[in-house]
Amino acid sequence: MNHDSTSGQNLSRRRLLQLGLTGTAAGLVASGLEFALPIAAEAQDVSTPDAALAELASGNKRYVSGRMGSHDHLDALRKQTAGKQTPFAAVLACADSRVPVELIFDQTIGQIFVARVAGNIATAEIVGSLEYGAAVLGTKAILVLGHSACGAVKATIEAEAVPGQISSLFPHIQPAVDQAGPNVEATIKANAQIQAKLLRESSTVLAPMVKQGKLKVAAGYYDLASGEVTMLD
Repeated sequence: MNHDSTSGQNLSRRRLLQLGLTGTAAGLVASGLEFALPIAAEAQDVSTPDAALAELASGNKRYVSGRMGSHDHLDALRKQTAGKQTPFAAVLACADSRVPVELIFDQTIGQIFVARVAGNIATAEIVGSLEYGAAVLGTKAILVLGHSACGAVKATIEAEAVPGQISSLFPHIQPAVDQAGPNVEATIKANAQIQAKLLRESSTVLAPMVKQGKLKVAAGYYDLASGEVTMLD
């Protein structure tokens, strides 16, 4: 029993160090509140691209099973990360309100660099943001996350008149429609894969990092009903 308790404390201290927590976090450890932190993630090494993607997958399993823990002690996390961020991964997600990125992957403040736009498309602004995440902040992986029943993809397939600037999304999604349409779900998955390929191959910042093994760019598919994320490549 004593051995298990000591092991848990060591894991918790490593997790706190990984999150860059000092001061207040040390008080949490001393008070025994560290055991509220997610056990599954405490010893996770996210210093490599493969490990970063693996932690996203593990976090999604915790989310689906209802065993989340990364959102404990938000006040301490907010204060301790105010001066610096060191996210281990970036996610390009759709702006859909049903896709809460941090929740889906059971991650918390400072752990995921999130870029969101309808249709999870790699526009110039999005690419620039993700380049900043990788080159400056040190993210080890980028996941382009499509999701079931994506309205932007549906609208692109239907190609009907829409108000305002909504149609500006369509050219970015059209290659996926050409490849997999008119099946909506197939097009959603194809779009995520196409956007991931654009990031891997077209960015003058990201492409060299991928070739050097410093970064991985992958595509995933989030099912709104089940909460599960499936890796597509």
